[in-house]
Amino acid sequence: MTDINAAGVFSLGDRSVRRLGYGAMQLAGPGVFGPPKDHGVALTVLRQAVANGVDHIDTSDFYGPHVTNRLIREALHPYPDNLVIVTKLGAVRGGDASWIPALTAADLTRGVHDNLRNLAVDVLDVVNLRVGGIHGPSDGSIEAPLTALAELQRQGLIRHLGLSNVTPAQLQEGRRIAKIVCVQNHYNLAHREDDALIDALAADGIAYVPFFPLGGFTPLQSSTLSDVTKRLDATPMQVALAWLLHRSANILLIPGTSSIEHLRENLDATDLAIPDDIVTELDAVGRRNVG
Repeated sequence: MTDINAAGVFSLGDRSVRRLGYGAMQLAGPGVFGPPKDHGVALTVLRQAVANGVDHIDTSDFYGPHVTNRLIREALHPYPDNLVIVTKLGAVRGGDASWIPALTAADLTRGVHDNLRNLAVDVLDVVNLRVGGIHGPSDGSIEAPLTALAELQRQGLIRHLGLSNVTPAQLQEGRRIAKIVCVQNHYNLAHREDDALIDALAADGIAYVPFFPLGGFTPLQSSTLSDVTKRLDATPMQVALAWLLHRSANILLIPGTSSIEHLRENLDATDLAIPDDIVTELDAVGRRNVG
């Protein structure tokens, strides 16, 4: 398996992390609910990720709920000194696997303490406030929930704050309330609405963390991507990840998988060189979808 130094590093708060991380969401059961299909494999995936250079993991206590955080603790605690664990708040799970907004000060305080307990840490490295809807950001003020998280940060329970599923206007509002170290939004080859936002964040040294790198719950179907994949002798996910690494130096990736084989494939994406002419072809996929 390839060491991921080749992907470079970028700042996440007060730490420099390698640009290819790992997202733990898929370790939970179907629908991100319940226990993993194979508990032992889930632990092995986490350990293999860290053993091969991953130094930041994305998680949430509403994955499962509580499942991925407890797996991370079981697999990796006591944590390596260089490991950054990023979690997110803003929802809880119903008994029917529903996603229920949880954005009051009491909800967020409870969520922080749940994450602290289940990860077995005294302070959370990075907490993303997730707002908006299932299908993307929605307009509205984030002042109240972010102010509540900023208070928990002042209490010493959170090192750094980020935002997830937000509009540019919400980001501007958030930056007036607290220092924001990362933005986690839906972005990939075809879903390019955040192009200008990525460039603005890069200029300010703020990390952008795209989720759904291959399209989301319905994988991207693209004849261009299929053709490029064959020409580069790579998988669609490797091409999608390599394109994102090429897109901007402030992009940090958190591809998730519950498979050791797919983990290897994802890590090897950092070695995939994309010639300029192919970058141009791939860029056109987004222009067709946005235009």
